Amino acid sequence: MKMAIKQETSEPKNKLFGGGALQQLLAFASLIILIIFFSIASSNFLQWSNISGILLSTTVIGVLALGTTLVIITGGIDLSIGTGMTLCSVMTGVFLVNMDLPIVVGVLGGILTGALIGFISGFSVSILKIPPFIATLAMMMIAKGLALVISGASPIYFNNVPGFDKIALGSIVPGVPVPNGILIFFIMVLIGGVLLSKTIVGRYTFSIGSNEEATRLSGINVNRWKMIIYTIAGSFTGIAGVLMASRLNSAQPALGMGYELEAIAAVVIGGTSLSGGRGSIVGTMIGALIMSVLTNGLRILSIPQEWQTVVIGIVIIIAVYIDVLRRGKNA
Repeated sequence: MKMAIKQETSEPKNKLFGGGALQQLLAFASLIILIIFFSIASSNFLQWSNISGILLSTTVIGVLALGTTLVIITGGIDLSIGTGMTLCSVMTGVFLVNMDLPIVVGVLGGILTGALIGFISGFSVSILKIPPFIATLAMMMIAKGLALVISGASPIYFNNVPGFDKIALGSIVPGVPVPNGILIFFIMVLIGGVLLSKTIVGRYTFSIGSNEEATRLSGINVNRWKMIIYTIAGSFTGIAGVLMASRLNSAQPALGMGYELEAIAAVVIGGTSLSGGRGSIVGTMIGALIMSVLTNGLRILSIPQEWQTVVIGIVIIIAVYIDVLRRGKNA
């Protein structure tokens, strides 16, 4: 018994930010192969302006994917993050433009809106016992409708909010052309990694995903921790909403649909298992970069948009199939 407890306690130390090093290595190798391929195919690919664009396009999907990683590791799913992000953008606009609140208060309000969305989804899943797919699908529709109703179906512009666009597009380091959005993304990767590998939240996230019933029988309040995990994931959605609004310098209520699929794809490509119990923040970061590099590279090669979608769909199928093979091998 003591040996088992000791082994369980030391397990996270053998993980790089909560996941197996092998799957992270495979994802990273895939990223390098894509970069080499597109670099050979187009001389414009490795130009700094293009690299910066890739990283900046990764910020929103990447932050969404980081929060979604926590939910998927528990064995759940969250389809509301796309429209939830849009609602957070709209609420940020309401706080800053319509109510003329200080920028810090408005940004915090947008993030807390995401946390509230996550809490409601977590409550529906854990207390009301609604399947995660249905609960978050309903929340996706609710968030979409509220974003349109609250904004009057019209964009909210931040032209009269000084400094708001600098949150994503400004540069905190003078003379270094690295947008703040990129720095925020990597900071969120660090926070998510520490949360998943060094805190009790991460330990219970893996435990619930690995065997929810055994976790419950061990005396852990699974329902409460599910709500906490969904709320934390919702906070990431709120941050993504603020970043999106800052990038566009406006809150666009019609945006959002489809972002959840790209974020989930990044999570799966990064090695997180859809069956729960296995995942990695670093893997998700690499998965988000793979999505951005793939989309950017196909665009540079002038591949039509419809074929870009086909290629990304094929990549998702391959990633899920690899996960199925891995689970079958470990069974």
